[in-house]
Amino acid sequence: MRNLKLIWDFKGPDALKIAQHHEIHLKEYIEREKAPVTITGTETINDMYAIAFLVVNENAMKPIRDALKPHRGQVYIQ
Repeated sequence: MRNLKLIWDFKGPDALKIAQHHEIHLKEYIEREKAPVTITGTETINDMYAIAFLVVNENAMKPIRDALKPHRGQVYIQ
């Protein structure tokens, strides 16, 4: 099965700080729900754009997607 990267986009001068804060909430969700997720993170795209993300197996994606409402997703390639 494929791994999917669920992504939340943040824009503006505080984008990275907001993405980092959002990752905290993603980790809280994972712990609370015992979700099968081991990879989370943030990435700076540029000084006005950052993302928070988690990586989940395609089999487990739908309930996580429905609960957390990511902005977009893509196939995760290591």
